[in-house]
Amino acid sequence: MQFYRNERLGLFLDGPNLFAAARTLGFMIDYGSLLRLFRNSGQLIRVNYYLPIADDFATSPLRGVSDWLQYNGYTVITKPAKDYVDANGRRKIKSGMDIELAVDALSLANSLDHIVLFSGLGDFCGLVSALQRKGRRVTVVSTIRTQPPIVADDLRRMADQFIDLADLAPMIGRAPAA
Repeated sequence: MQFYRNERLGLFLDGPNLFAAARTLGFMIDYGSLLRLFRNSGQLIRVNYYLPIADDFATSPLRGVSDWLQYNGYTVITKPAKDYVDANGRRKIKSGMDIELAVDALSLANSLDHIVLFSGLGDFCGLVSALQRKGRRVTVVSTIRTQPPIVADDLRRMADQFIDLADLAPMIGRAPAA
């Protein structure tokens, strides 16, 4: 990882994408350790965690995670998930928060030197390009060590730095709950 102590850092975590990547790699994220790791990497200005919520959020286990994150230095941005029926008649849930994350990253870009994006979605290529045009360094954290890789190849190549989540596992991981 290449970070500079005087850099103003902003972390933008696509919650569902990060959770899926870590689970596929066989570990859970220890969010306290993640925060400590990046606090020691530069001047941590903002840590945004994007979390779509279902109708039963008040009784969901995600409520406890959300509360813990908020009490421990994360800004949690939520948005209701939408139910829909696909062309085959199956009930699906749409929960993308890409626009919210992109708008927040661009809005905060003038206050940051280095943006760390925890997502592998190729939809963020435009965001990475826009941030780089503003002179910001962009690191993407996801993984290529799954089949298929979770990170979009274009996004990985576009980033100033790519960190494979598997390499961070010893520092920010914990065993999955039984």
